[in-house]
This record gives sequence, C-alpha cells and structure tokens, in this order.
Amino acid sequence: MKSSAKLRAPSNHRIQWLLAPRDFPNAPFPVLRWVDALDAALPQYGINTRQRVACCMARIAHESGVFRWVREIWGPTPAQQRYEVRKDLGNTQPGDGKRFMGRGLLQVTGRANFVMFNGRIKARYPDAPDFVANPGLLEQPKWAVISACDWWDRNGCNAMADGDQITAISKKVNGGTNGLAERKAYWRKFLAAIPVSG
Repeated sequence: MKSSAKLRAPSNHRIQWLLAPRDFPNAPFPVLRWVDALDAALPQYGINTRQRVACCMARIAHESGVFRWVREIWGPTPAQQRYEVRKDLGNTQPGDGKRFMGRGLLQVTGRANFVMFNGRIKARYPDAPDFVANPGLLEQPKWAVISACDWWDRNGCNAMADGDQITAISKKVNGGTNGLAERKAYWRKFLAAIPVSG
C-alpha cells in the first residue's frame, strides 16, 4: 500500500492527533510535550508524507517505549560493561561506556557516534550545544527528536518508507527483525491516524 500523499494536519495542531492517549493507553503522558519538537524537526528532514511520518513515528514509538525512554536503561549489564572497551563505539577514555550510553529517541551510543552526530548537527544547527561535552542534553525533547531524524536521514529511510520497506527499515535500526510485529502495528496505527490531503 503506497501512501505518498502530502501530510495534512488538523487546523488546531499538526502532529498532536498522532499521540492521542486513547490510542496509546500505556504511554507516559503528558507525551504531548513532544509535539512542538516533532512539528519542527520532521519537515526539516523531509518526513512529510503519510507513509514517511507513519514509518518514522513507528520506529520511534517502538524504540522509545512510546516516548518513555530517551536514555538507555543502565544496570550496568554485562553487555554495557563491555562498552568501556568497545573500540567500534569509539570508547577510548575511562568512563566512556557509561558517559556515552544510548541517548535520544533512537539511542545514539558510544563516543564515536556522539562525535559524528555532533558534527552533523553543528553543520545544520550552528547554535546547537556540544553533545560530546554534554551528552545528557540529547535527552531533551528537541534534540532527542532531531537525533532520531538525523539517523533517519543519514540512513536513507525516507526512500525506504516511500517503497513500503518496513522490514528493511527495522533491520537498519537494530540489525534484525526483533520487534517487527510491534513496529508494523504502530505503523498501521499512525497511518490510520494521519488525514489524507484532498
């Protein structure tokens, strides 16, 4: 099912109708505090059709527990303890593992990914803070949303969404199809909630 119609929101708000409490009874409301950040960021990254918005919001809803988590739950677990020496994450200094735990709606993780994100965001938003020096700022709604949109853009997900490649997007996010059924359920729910332009 292709759904490339341009996004049209109700006159009273733009993204708010997607986050109706009746549709997400387990969400930690007031989730509507995310509305302004979503309204501002999604169009800037070309996430502006029914299919693109539904796909992107479905990924975010699944990965964040419907906006419940913007920071990795820290045990530390055995896997998290190994963050400290994971060169693939760029963790080269003592304490990097915990300092650069996953943050944002799609979990930027590791010094190297924070450095890369910081450079990309500074190029786009010159007044953005330094997320390497202050990684906790990525938990703020504005930057948590922008980090998700940046990842989406960097991985070419708009084109995949246009082609209904739901499984391919899921593999991009976490390397497999774990949680695919829930992602698809969220996608259908969001798609049904978005008005079609006339």
